[in-house]
Parts: sequence; structure tokens; C-alpha cells
Amino acid sequence: MSTARTDDRGAQGASKGLVAFAWTLVGIPLVYGLYNTVKAASALFTG
Repeated sequence: MSTARTDDRGAQGASKGLVAFAWTLVGIPLVYGLYNTVKAASALFTG
């Protein structure tokens, strides 16, 4: 029974790594897009 718990922990660790990798893939373009949107919007309102 303790072997199953160890396997679950390994799966959870891999799942956390996959979630972190997926958020990195999504987060970098999201931040870049938000930066460009704010930059373009500020150009509209300031001149």
C-alpha cells in the first residue's frame, strides 16, 4: 500500500511540472500581448 502512495507522489510531481510548463507556454505570449496592448493604448491617449 505504501508503494501506491509513492507512485501517486511521483505522478503529482510530474503533473505539477507539466502544469508549470503549460503555464509558461501560455504566460509568455500573454504577457507579451498585454505589454503591446498597453503600449499601443498609451500611445492613443498620450499622443
